[in-house]
Amino acid sequence: MQARGWGRIVFVSSESGLVPPPDMIHYAVTKSAQLTIARALAQLTKGSGVTVNTVLPGPTRSEGIGDFLKSVASDPSLSPEAMEAEFFRVHRPLSLIQRMIEPDEIAAMVAYLASPLAAATNGAALRVEGGIVPTIA
Repeated sequence: MQARGWGRIVFVSSESGLVPPPDMIHYAVTKSAQLTIARALAQLTKGSGVTVNTVLPGPTRSEGIGDFLKSVASDPSLSPEAMEAEFFRVHRPLSLIQRMIEPDEIAAMVAYLASPLAAATNGAALRVEGGIVPTIA
């Protein structure tokens, strides 16, 4: 990529790399490591036309999300909608959207970062996490 003068590297990490859930410390460590690797690679490729960025999704609707929500629900017989609402109320109260993120919402950020439009976005951690990570003034 450096020899060609153009390239895109996009890591998909997690908001847990910035705001580690107490019950998922092991997972959060791996996600914060991705942030470090991405930033170091961006520094190694500076000025080359290669960009390296990280996307930080939050809780995402996926194939296994129903089983996960049942495992943390106060009552596994709740409706899927009630389990999701409880999850955000109890486990992710900082979420501003209070819902699962759809995969296509994350894909839109990845598509941007992979495009020529993102030429000036480099070494960044871009949040698609529904507002779980507080903004620091």
